Amino acid sequence: MHDSPHTVGDVMTRNPVAVDRAAPFKDVVTLMDRWKVSTLPVLEGGGRVIGVVSEADLARARGVTAGELMNAPAVTVRADATVAEAARVMARRGVKRLPVVDGAGVLRGIVSRADLLKVFLRADEELTEEVRREVVDRLFPLSADHIRVEVTEGVVTLTGWIDSPEPAPVAERLTRAVEGVVDVRCRLCPVSVRDDPH
Repeated sequence: MHDSPHTVGDVMTRNPVAVDRAAPFKDVVTLMDRWKVSTLPVLEGGGRVIGVVSEADLARARGVTAGELMNAPAVTVRADATVAEAARVMARRGVKRLPVVDGAGVLRGIVSRADLLKVFLRADEELTEEVRREVVDRLFPLSADHIRVEVTEGVVTLTGWIDSPEPAPVAERLTRAVEGVVDVRCRLCPVSVRDDPH
């Protein structure tokens, strides 16, 4: 497991294309076409994000400059927000891209739904290695050799014998917290069950 969950700063696009509030309609259209984006942050003094202009705003053409066309205030996210937090903001506000800003509201990047989904595209082998290292080896240092970690399409199965039942729910919770894990099947049994003649 990472020391902390993936943040927006880990997955965002840095130095994104943006426009000044005074940018003419035609410049906004040209930039969107050239960079193949559907949304542009609108900036003023010192790179502060004051709004966002989208293809839908251009189609409605309510003005002739980015400042007149934009939606304001912009829905933004900080670089230190977790990927999950950013996904919730996107879902709640019905947007596909978020400008990433610092504490002063200055543009630092842009994050899209596709960027957030990258976290869930980790290879099964990579997940296996992380669960083994960060969950099994830490929680069960004496019985780690008796625990098998299998990952198939992001679903983790923990199988084996453990000294007592108490750590099993903890192992399941920590495994679920590994980014990229889709589900967990915990089949860890205490040794006492194996030794019970009944």
